[in-house]
Amino acid sequence: MKKVFLLLLLSIFFSIFTNSWLCEASSSPEPVLDINGKILRTEKTYFIIPINGEKYGALAVENIDNETCQLRVLQKNYVEPHALEFIPIDKKKGVIRVSTDLNVAIYSSYDCLPSIMWQLEKYDSKKGKYFINVGPKSTRNWFKIEKYGQGYKFVYCPPVCSNCKVICKDIGVRMVKGVRRLALSDVPLVFNFKKEILIGR
Repeated sequence: MKKVFLLLLLSIFFSIFTNSWLCEASSSPEPVLDINGKILRTEKTYFIIPINGEKYGALAVENIDNETCQLRVLQKNYVEPHALEFIPIDKKKGVIRVSTDLNVAIYSSYDCLPSIMWQLEKYDSKKGKYFINVGPKSTRNWFKIEKYGQGYKFVYCPPVCSNCKVICKDIGVRMVKGVRRLALSDVPLVFNFKKEILIGR
C-alpha cells in the first residue's frame, strides 16, 4: 500500500513538473538561428547577411559627414562587414530570441569608437527621417529581431514605459546622397546571420 501511495505521489509530482516545464518552454519566444541553423547566443559576434547583399553590400559603420566619430550605420558594397553582438535585457540564459528587447553592439575599425551601440537618431527634419547611428547606451538603443519570410528583420520599439508614447517601426534602408543608410522604414531590410569565427572561441 505504501509503495502504491509513493508511486502515486511521484506520478503527480512528475506530471506537475513536466507541465510546468512545457508551459515555460512554450511561452518563450523561439530562438534566432544563423545560416547554419545554429542558435544565436550572447557573448558571440555575428555578421548580418542582407538578402540583397550581393547587389548592395554588407552592413558597416562609416563617418559619412566628415564629423569626428559621428558614425552612421549603412549598407555598402566593397567594405569589410562589421561584426555585431546582441545583448538582451535578460542574458542569463545566453540565447537570443525573436521579439526580445536587445542592444546591438557593433565592432568597427575606428579607434575612437571600437565598440558601441546602435542608436536611433533624433528626427532629421531636413531629410524627414529617423536614421540609425551609433552612440552611448540610452533608451534609444533598444531593438528587436523578428522573423520575416526567409530571413529576419530589425524592429525599433523600445520598452521605455507603459505610459510613454514610443515609435514602433521596421528598420530599412534610405538613400541619402547615394548612400544606403539604415533608418526607420515601411520596408524592412531582410537578412540572415553568420557567426564570426574567432580563434579560441
